[in-house]
Amino acid sequence: MTFYQETTLAGYARAAVHLKSRMVDYSRTRFAQQYLKAYLDAAFEETVATTPPKVLAAIDKLAHQPWQLGDSYVLAPEMTAIVAAAAEALDLTGDLIPDDIAPSDSGVLFLPEPIYYRGIHGQVTSIGAVTWAKMHNIGTGSTDWWITGWADRNDPLDPSAARLRAQCDQDAQLAADFGPYVLALPARIPVGKPVEARSDLAPFDDDDIEWEPAPDGRFCIDESTVRVNAVAAVAYAFWVIQAQPLATVSAPPLDRAARRRAQRDKVGHLTRVVMLRRRKPVTDRNTGEAKWHYRVRFFVRGHWRHLFDADGRRYRIWVHKHIKGPDGAPLLLGDAVSILTR
Repeated sequence: MTFYQETTLAGYARAAVHLKSRMVDYSRTRFAQQYLKAYLDAAFEETVATTPPKVLAAIDKLAHQPWQLGDSYVLAPEMTAIVAAAAEALDLTGDLIPDDIAPSDSGVLFLPEPIYYRGIHGQVTSIGAVTWAKMHNIGTGSTDWWITGWADRNDPLDPSAARLRAQCDQDAQLAADFGPYVLALPARIPVGKPVEARSDLAPFDDDDIEWEPAPDGRFCIDESTVRVNAVAAVAYAFWVIQAQPLATVSAPPLDRAARRRAQRDKVGHLTRVVMLRRRKPVTDRNTGEAKWHYRVRFFVRGHWRHLFDADGRRYRIWVHKHIKGPDGAPLLLGDAVSILTR
């Protein structure tokens, strides 16, 4: 069960419980710890030969525990472009991040329509889910937000997922070992201390790098240009936007089977779907059908629209970047990203 199969709020809640349960099962396996260790060893190879056991245990808890105990949030597809655009424009350098900026101390954000990011080496990967948890450093007394980005291994548009599926086709055991999401990108944001500028933005020679194109019509954050780590920017943008008047949060009911599975696996099952707030429905005088109107104007990125001609042949047209929403309504994401003002 995935979000690709669901179109209703109740379906989103059911899929969230199913995916959380599968990720909890995955996090308990030896393979999950081995994969995390290999990832951290590669990330810290310039400073340490191998990740210390205490560090590995701490990060394992921070990355995997939110799947079981964290609150669940689903970002409606209509909100994806808003959060992605805000994340791309975000610069937290020098800011003091409050302790209560997130809607919960531990959580999982599902993105049925993933946001993509291009790493500094040119490869494109999806952000299909984001987890966060608070990290307390007993020695220094400091607190950080630990944020983890997860790629959807079943995303048909993700080049990274396609490479993983090709490997799994050659090794059936490998396919069984992975969960529905794969660790892609960790980040950390300090609490109550000025956020330092990124240290990995120094110029580098990219003549030999092949820059992968992003999927058509999808938002892709370029890690080599943004001022905040991509997954941290997405999480922070979501935290702020979900609390703004332009967003509405719904807690859909959960059917009995999904609720029983959550209780059996001891998984938090309250799911909130974050959607774009709209006006009250009005009735069209001609058709009598309810119509919706947006309260704000916002940018829609250029994308391909798939259509069919009179003979049933499929074709596509390019829709240029445009502004959607009623005339005279406040413009969201103009020259200044005012929605991120605290």
